[in-house]
Amino acid sequence: MTATGVRAAARIVAREDGRGGTALPVLEGQGPLALRRTRGSGAEARVMVVGAMSGPLGGDRFSVEATVERGARLCVGSAAATIALPGQAKGEARYDVRLDVADGGELRWLPEQLISAKGSDLHVTTRVDVGAGGRLVLREEQVLGRAGEEPGRLTSRLTVRVAGKAVLDQELACGPGAPGGWDGPAVLGGHRAVGQLVVVRPEFEAEPVVARMLGECAALTPLAGPAVLVSAVAVDALRLRRVLDEALGHLCG
Repeated sequence: MTATGVRAAARIVAREDGRGGTALPVLEGQGPLALRRTRGSGAEARVMVVGAMSGPLGGDRFSVEATVERGARLCVGSAAATIALPGQAKGEARYDVRLDVADGGELRWLPEQLISAKGSDLHVTTRVDVGAGGRLVLREEQVLGRAGEEPGRLTSRLTVRVAGKAVLDQELACGPGAPGGWDGPAVLGGHRAVGQLVVVRPEFEAEPVVARMLGECAALTPLAGPAVLVSAVAVDALRLRRVLDEALGHLCG
């Protein structure tokens, strides 16, 4: 690692193969962002992001791009949680994700949790563009601190556009140096795990989803267009995953 941190990028392109399946003509990863194709199901191709190094550390710059073309189906997960750690290089680390789903394409973006360790400083940006007839399931989970430790600073921005129109643009900043109130009752309320689930399905246009609470610490909110947001907080990662999985089963079951 240099004094300015590690630079690494990964890129995936999913394309209909003409035989009822999905090909991956582009599957490229660098350094800590290794990509592995795993056994898929039906027409869906599956890719795992395998962390080959610790991080992101202070000063690192990671980026991941995934493009799903018309008729292709792709599921992307990760082999383990991502842990943001302090590093020798000063300054924040950045992790930028860019996802593009064409009309008639389908993407399930289901990475494991992002853990903000004490002393770290990470800025995550996720930008998603979905075509008018595209389908998306996107899960984000952040855990503030490992067991028994205070969190680092974590800033996460999620932007989703459907058919060129913004349906979601939200940012959450937590930890030391974040704007006041992030741990108060209006935001996390003392919880240490926070997550979002975004589901885009064309049928939501004809059959809109009704806003409602999902227990005491989660809410389902319809977005403009054929999209739904589930927001949840929990005392730990296990309970957060349980809430999001139940919501996903209800929306896509």
